[in-house]
Parts: sequence; C-alpha cells; structure tokens
Amino acid sequence: MTFENITVDAPRPAPGTVLLAGIPGSGKSTVAAALAARFDRSAHIEVDRLQELIVRGCHWPTPDGDPEADRQILLRARNACLLADSLAAAGFLPVLDDVVVRRSHLDFYRAHARAVPLHAVILAPGPEKAWERNNARHKRLTTNWAFLDEAMRSELSGEAVWIDNADRTVEETVEAVLTATGLKA
Repeated sequence: MTFENITVDAPRPAPGTVLLAGIPGSGKSTVAAALAARFDRSAHIEVDRLQELIVRGCHWPTPDGDPEADRQILLRARNACLLADSLAAAGFLPVLDDVVVRRSHLDFYRAHARAVPLHAVILAPGPEKAWERNNARHKRLTTNWAFLDEAMRSELSGEAVWIDNADRTVEETVEAVLTATGLKA
C-alpha cells in the first residue's frame, strides 16, 4: 500500500472547536464525551490527559500556586489547541474539556485555537454540587477546588456561554450546549 495520493485534511473542516470549561467536578469530561458522541466525526480531548504524558517533572496545579504548574497549564492548553486544530482540519469536531477559571487562560485558548469559531462553554453547577460530584466519581480529587468557582465567576462573567447544569442530566446539558453554540449534531 502506498500513501502518495492520500491527504490528511478533509474536504470540509469541522465547524470550529468546543471548549467545555469549569471547575473540577462540574461535569466537563462526562458532558464532553456525550457531546462528541452526538456527531458523526468528532474527538474528545481531555486536556488533563495531555499533562499525564509528562513522565518526569510534571507539576499539577495546587491551591498554593506554583509557577511551573502555571507554565504547564499553558503548555497543555497549547498542545490541546494543536491537536484540536489537526483534528478539525481532518473534519473532526474537537471537544476539549479543561479547568479554565482565569480570563488569561481563556484568552490563551482563543489566541491558539485556529479551528474557529471557538465555542467556549462554561459548566457552572455551583461549588457544592461540583464537590458532591467529585466525591461520587472514580477520579476523585483530594483537594476541594470549590473556591475556584468564585474566581471563575468573577473573571469569566460575560466571556462565554454559561450553563448551570446542577439539576440537568448529561443529555439535557448536551442539548443546552448544542442550543447555545448553534452546532448541529
């Protein structure tokens, strides 16, 4: 088999990129996977998984702040955008999920995601519901990141589509995302 006449890019690129953001426990990964499953050609990119590729020297964010962890947050966001752009050019709708609570972090995604438009959607069930969900899942965190909810609401108010998914099922949340972004599954 030869590959000379095969191209990676699709005749029609994807209709942009979806970024599902929110604090840990907000439902990003679950909703992103369900949203991606609604499309014939899509990919779910869990941005945390990109950081897990670092074998030595990985610095996960901490409540205390760590300049190296902050640098790695942007490194994984940049790599998520590169992967999303490649998939979009090949005709797959990229659905990213990441903890994004600062305007500078969202602006970084906006500057580096070339597959436009970037549909930024913030899942905001509230800190209590997020902590409750965190304690009920398999990838349980030991740090209560609920305090990030206040920072997110302060810095990202008016910067994206907000969906309160505290009392919505996964499917209801997916429908809300589709309605808010105008994407057709």
